[in-house]
Amino acid sequence: MKRFAKASLTNRWLASLQWNSIHTKLLANYLLLIVLGTSLMSGCILWMFYAFFMQSRQTDLENWAAALSESIADVLEAKEPQRLQLIVQRYGAADNITLRVFDAQGALLATSDPQTDQQVTNWLPIPGVAEALHGHSAQGMAKGVLSTNDRLYIAKPMTRNGQLLGLLRLSITLDQFQRQFARVIWTILAALGLTILLCALVSDRLARSLSKPIEVMRNFAMRVGGGQFDDRLTIRQSTELDQLATELNRMSERLQSLDEERRAFLANVSHELRTPVSNVQVTIEALERGAVDELELRERFFQTIKEETKRLSGLIHDLLDLGRLEAGVAPLEIQAIALRSVISRAIRAMEVRMQAKNVTVDVEMADLQIMGDSERLLQALLNLLDNAIKYSQPKAHIFIAAYRHKQQALISIRDQGSGMPETDLPRIFEQFYTTSRSRKQSGVGLGLAIARRIIEAHGGSITVSSKPGQGAVFTLSLPLGG
Repeated sequence: MKRFAKASLTNRWLASLQWNSIHTKLLANYLLLIVLGTSLMSGCILWMFYAFFMQSRQTDLENWAAALSESIADVLEAKEPQRLQLIVQRYGAADNITLRVFDAQGALLATSDPQTDQQVTNWLPIPGVAEALHGHSAQGMAKGVLSTNDRLYIAKPMTRNGQLLGLLRLSITLDQFQRQFARVIWTILAALGLTILLCALVSDRLARSLSKPIEVMRNFAMRVGGGQFDDRLTIRQSTELDQLATELNRMSERLQSLDEERRAFLANVSHELRTPVSNVQVTIEALERGAVDELELRERFFQTIKEETKRLSGLIHDLLDLGRLEAGVAPLEIQAIALRSVISRAIRAMEVRMQAKNVTVDVEMADLQIMGDSERLLQALLNLLDNAIKYSQPKAHIFIAAYRHKQQALISIRDQGSGMPETDLPRIFEQFYTTSRSRKQSGVGLGLAIARRIIEAHGGSITVSSKPGQGAVFTLSLPLGG
């Protein structure tokens, strides 16, 4: 008992694992897209913020350097070192802004950070100094003179009347900005994490809303595959899944109908085959018991065997024909044929039957040409004429008309039989289906089914209309040739 319970739990776990696999894949895809999208957006925002700040600070440096260079150039031209030192100390700040002034040979004249700068003996390797001494302005980001902190700098030559008076180097620290930028990064990362968490919750709900119907439809398909056709699927979502559920229900209904038809077909075939075989067997046993010695009985029994064998052969032939037509393995020899000739052949072939029952045919045909297999169409017409003759009263008339309607050739065959109730009409072309009027006649209900398959194989259609006591009208529609 415990083993069975354990096996049941294992099966439920496997089923849950399969469902979770769908859910996990959907959730992983959603999260991957969310993380990718939000990361790209966050990265773009940070890059734009960083670029904007650096550009604005560089512009500030350019403006400050341009303003200070004019004042310092005046001082250098006037050769007032005390005033120069005053300007440098006023506008420089040791922690944030460093202002340095060099002469035309690159020697340091004044600095706002003397404690650090007195340790430097050669200023030419310092970024921007060499370029400015050659008359070119230089700017960018570099490490501090004796530190590893990042700083923005600008080195600007100062000239008067084409003569280089010296150069100005102005730099600012980025420590404060980097601390602020780090806080911005952590703020954005926290917001990004919160966004991903909220999106994960929404995505999980969305993934479940998709995976659950898929699980339900999978289980439904498994039940249908196992032969349980009476079940119906309900998906309460206004999406393509709801439409898919509707189509699955239609498929189940169709499979149920086909299964019922298959069962009825097997039952009818068994019944129809059993009857002639049983008759032949009983007749042979009677002959074996001595009836063969009596001439009259022998002839009658042999006639019975002959008729039942012929009936059995016809039934097998019809079943093979129907099977080939339904499987689409009965090739059609399509050619242009005159509809009048096919109908005339069918009437001539039925003359003996009609004379035996004293039935006449009235024909009204237009000259129409169709594309089709003349022998198969003849078989369909013979089956329909046979049906009309079978259910017509003696001395009755059968009316055949053929005329054109748009791009179709319409053929109607009307008898003067007892007609059919309206409830029989939807099933009249089913295999082995016999109406209440046909139960008194011979036949196994394959002729009309074969006729319909032949007409449909030609791209046409066949319909029937009837009322009790007013006969039946079969109407064939076939595409015109040419």
